[in-house]
Amino acid sequence: MLTSITESIFCCLMGKTTSVVLPVESSDGKPADGFEFVEVKPGRVLRVRHILPERSATTEAQPEPSSSVHCKRKITVYRNGQLVIENLGDVLQSEILHCQNGDVEQCSTVEVELSDYTTAPSSPDPKPAPPLPTSDQQKPAPPPRRRRRKPKRTVLIDTERCISSCKGTHSDVALFFIHGVGGSLDIWGRQLDFFSRLGYEVIAPDLAGHGASTAPQIAAAYTFYALAEDLRAIFKRYARKRNILIGHSYGVSFCTFLAHEYPEQVHKVVMINGGGPTALEPSLCSIFQLPSCVLHCLSPCLAWSFLKAGFARQGAKEKQLLKEGNAFNVSPFVLRAMMSGQYWPEGDEVYHAELTVPILLVHGMYDKFVPVEEDQRMAEILLFAFLKVIEEGSHMVMMECPETVNTLLHEFFLWEPDNSKKDKVTAEQTTADNATPVQTLSVANGSVTGTPKVNKPLNK
Repeated sequence: MLTSITESIFCCLMGKTTSVVLPVESSDGKPADGFEFVEVKPGRVLRVRHILPERSATTEAQPEPSSSVHCKRKITVYRNGQLVIENLGDVLQSEILHCQNGDVEQCSTVEVELSDYTTAPSSPDPKPAPPLPTSDQQKPAPPPRRRRRKPKRTVLIDTERCISSCKGTHSDVALFFIHGVGGSLDIWGRQLDFFSRLGYEVIAPDLAGHGASTAPQIAAAYTFYALAEDLRAIFKRYARKRNILIGHSYGVSFCTFLAHEYPEQVHKVVMINGGGPTALEPSLCSIFQLPSCVLHCLSPCLAWSFLKAGFARQGAKEKQLLKEGNAFNVSPFVLRAMMSGQYWPEGDEVYHAELTVPILLVHGMYDKFVPVEEDQRMAEILLFAFLKVIEEGSHMVMMECPETVNTLLHEFFLWEPDNSKKDKVTAEQTTADNATPVQTLSVANGSVTGTPKVNKPLNK
């Protein structure tokens, strides 16, 4: 995920002070604005915006049909760092840059070999030996035999997943919005208002030290694992039967964690400018390793740098977005502790490849923090992934282009697989069982290079 030093330039704006926490007593009631305060641990209180719309009893009783997808995958890791993924079950056709209806293909085989972001060969062929002079009694030496590689680790996934349309009128659907470093739940303002008006139940927490949540003065309170446990408590408190996680930047890591921990409850995931499927590791040579007082003095420079890099345009609108609400209001101590605590070695490529939940990747074309290649690599690793690039947006695309993002998210929430072609292929296979086998679907580097079809015998 996103671990570069520029990930959180927006954290230290205008020399902000420590977050102000409102009274905890307000957590007992449910104010009209939807703000609640949840004590996840003794003395650790998070502000949560929870909007629960009113629904009629007749709407709640309506069942929603779902499409069953067979998720069967074999993930092999070799000692040279090579990763080979084979999809043996159903595969959803996902077109890069176009989030369209995913057609289910039955029992297709996918093999993806990925070692790094470059296109360097992962297992080059050995160099042949120089030819020897030939004679009547002597023959050329045979080429050397390739040594068979032994896998370091093998992971097998075999499960059935039900994917259905999630509408705002469904009482068993909840949307969780998780912000990144230095933000707050206020950056989701346009999304929370939009989906709550459509009838969705929305939940958006402030991470510890952000927004109006408590800000402990201890660095251990801001490690990845500490924050992940906070969000686990929030998820368990508000989760419904079908939950959709929406994360931005560093928040994508926590969405991945929750989807991995609760595969039956997490129905879909949206990753906005989250980066590649790499394990988190803090940078030792980073400006955010400087003392808090130095970071406080550098706040104006960091604010200007983020405005240049975090937004596609730097006009009055973008400046106003930074000032609205309580977003980007963290102390230098929290900023430094957050960046130093980004340690999550388990979140590597295999961890992401094990996910069977459908995922929508949203990327801002002008994002200077996360290259588009990282989200493309994420789309290659994930089993069911759709990548959508918004040309007008940057790192804060949900604030720059709220209408476009809201439309994309809503279409993804309502999306469900189309099994009609799958049933048609099954019928064709049954008819042609006595002829020739079905051609194998070949996919290289996540792009479809063929389509399943029946090979008919040639008439001689």
